[in-house]
Amino acid sequence: MRTLFSFKAQRLKSFFAHTLGAAAVAGLALAAQPALAAPKKEFKVAWSIYVGWMPWGYAADTGIVKKWADKYGIKIDVVQFNDYVESINQYTAGAFDALTVTNMDALSVPAAGGVDTTAVIVGDFSNGNDAVILKGKKELSAIKGQKVNLVEFSVSHYLLARALESIKLKERDVKVVNTSDADMVAAYKTKDVTSVVTWNPLVSEILTDKTAHSVFDSSKIPGEIMDLMVANTDTLKDNPDFAKALVGIWYETTALFTADTDAGKAARAAMGKASGTDLAGFDSQLAATRLFAKAPDAVAFVRSPDVGTTMDRVRTFLFEKNLLGSNAKSADAVGIELPGGKVLGDAKNVKLRFTDTWMAMVADGKL
Repeated sequence: MRTLFSFKAQRLKSFFAHTLGAAAVAGLALAAQPALAAPKKEFKVAWSIYVGWMPWGYAADTGIVKKWADKYGIKIDVVQFNDYVESINQYTAGAFDALTVTNMDALSVPAAGGVDTTAVIVGDFSNGNDAVILKGKKELSAIKGQKVNLVEFSVSHYLLARALESIKLKERDVKVVNTSDADMVAAYKTKDVTSVVTWNPLVSEILTDKTAHSVFDSSKIPGEIMDLMVANTDTLKDNPDFAKALVGIWYETTALFTADTDAGKAARAAMGKASGTDLAGFDSQLAATRLFAKAPDAVAFVRSPDVGTTMDRVRTFLFEKNLLGSNAKSADAVGIELPGGKVLGDAKNVKLRFTDTWMAMVADGKL
């Protein structure tokens, strides 16, 4: 089983995969998918190991997936990927109907690759799991002029950009050193490394060193690093029951494992073990995650103007890093639709959509 430690390296390499192969992925998508998806009875969901996505594996293992699929007369095959990048590419190529993915990756790979994609569920956002750490310094301003070790073009790179922005600095005021997550803890222990940006559980491990100080973390940019369950928009149009089953699965499972009961504790322990840690480790990661376990909270979040503000920042970052495709002439190249119909970017090329439709059905008791 791939642990959370090594998983997130795969999670974030999609930026590199897109930079090198966006055209190829887009070609696969066009070849694999018809102009309109036909109604069907069998669906495939791809997921990867991460604290906010573990409910999907647990739901499949315990029969919750089957329960909701049976309710709507369909079959849902939930497939775990050890390689997050591969899961995104498989979805983009049309081999899967739905996918667990970050908001940033959803825009930079399938959407930028031409696959119209809808966020059916906004499951959580990082709320402290990602951090900027300085050696021997307690103020973020001390980062100026330093070499900063991080996974380039990742959410760590994005977090650094937001941290620098908060103190009116630019990336040119530091020097980014691309460093594998697998090497991050060892790198920090070397004399030459004085600043790192990374995620949990690496953050927790590095902070055990008395010289390490967290000077900025994702709780300072709440809602900006989102984890989603997305699906092909055409598939959803022709098969709305698939979306209903997905939200049913999600909210039954989150209600179970967040409950202060023996069953809830057992569920979290099982998810912790499946992700390569234990109950305490899983609970620690969960504490740094703003999980939307209840539908009304998710609906309120996705309807807020903050999502649009965040996606504007994200698309700008991706364009500046040449991650919206080689033909993108501006951050407007790929349209992003928000609840209520507002579109960021090209309204004639909307490829990523945020909606409250199915989460609201749960919140209103209409599922």
